[in-house]
Amino acid sequence: MPEMNTSSLPDLIFTILFFFMMVTTMREVTLRVKIERPAGHRLEKLARKSCTSFIYIGPPTEALKGQFGTGTRIQLNDKYAEASEVMSYVRNERSSLAEEDQPFFTVSLKAHHESPMGVITDVKQVLRKANALKIVYSANKADK
Repeated sequence: MPEMNTSSLPDLIFTILFFFMMVTTMREVTLRVKIERPAGHRLEKLARKSCTSFIYIGPPTEALKGQFGTGTRIQLNDKYAEASEVMSYVRNERSSLAEEDQPFFTVSLKAHHESPMGVITDVKQVLRKANALKIVYSANKADK
């Protein structure tokens, strides 16, 4: 019986590996705040998630409460920030997009359902000054 030719096997394996590397997305942000999103009834999915930047608002996670207290915090990427730092964050995120995608730039606020509205309003005021006027609030679908 003739032996099987396995000379093309490495090429096939690397092709499959390359395919999975291209289609797999990795978690980009490690959450440092606790997020329990509020419930909503009329929800829509984001059309262009690639043009969306996320701002997380909530109390620190259980592991970080001793270090950062229990107050509401703002998280931009992987670090805590103040409301005044949101403007530079938005400008950097918008400039990192391709020029044709910049008109579709959206900011998604993922806030804990018990976060004080004052913190969210402070973030919204800074977003207005940064000319980031497309804001989406993240929520879970409510049971009927």
